Amino acid sequence: MWEAFGWGALAGGAVVIGALFGLYLPLKQRLIGYIMSFGTGILIGAATFELLDEALKKSTTLVVAISFIVGALVFTGFDLFVSSRGASKRKRSSGGNEGTGTAIFFGTILDAIPESIMIGASLLSGNVSAALVAAIFVSNIPEGLSSTTGLRKDGFSKNKVLLMWGVVWLISALASLAGYTILAELPDMQFAMIGSFASGGIIAMLASTMMPEAHEEGGAIVGLFAALGLITAIILS
Repeated sequence: MWEAFGWGALAGGAVVIGALFGLYLPLKQRLIGYIMSFGTGILIGAATFELLDEALKKSTTLVVAISFIVGALVFTGFDLFVSSRGASKRKRSSGGNEGTGTAIFFGTILDAIPESIMIGASLLSGNVSAALVAAIFVSNIPEGLSSTTGLRKDGFSKNKVLLMWGVVWLISALASLAGYTILAELPDMQFAMIGSFASGGIIAMLASTMMPEAHEEGGAIVGLFAALGLITAIILS
């Protein structure tokens, strides 16, 4: 059980690493775009070859497809809600409007929960999904970096920024623990529904937040880095 907490903490801790880079060792915008696009590719691979593939083994294509679409719809609905309150640029390093810190905070939690739940769920097969952990870890570094840079430009103190990401880190670990303990009691059909639901949410998150930021910062070459990330996820799988 605590292994799930530990893996969730490892993957979620990358957002704190990214925040530390943003606070003390700022990276060039183009490099941020490259890292984010690589993480995008890995997450696409993990969502497809880990979550959806496993779901299809436990349920029908129709159930998986419906759950996937519902997951994307639910994430999009929440994303529209937090974005309307100032979190639309939560992965941007350019900064947003003053007073958007709370929205950025909850928007980041919205991104982290479905990912972390599936880390815990992957342990139910006996071993943690290396591809999923690697994908979330890599993607969290530029997320923490970009959001931290933006928050600092909006006037947030270093201590407040680190406290926010520390809470996200803890929530990621707890979500992974929940994914292990709760999903262990579910039959295959419900497990498949939750896995494909989370996959839909992850893909919607990538398309609405990480992909635009990666292209904006890195230019057309980010497509290559995304492809490298995808093949990395396949190898890890």
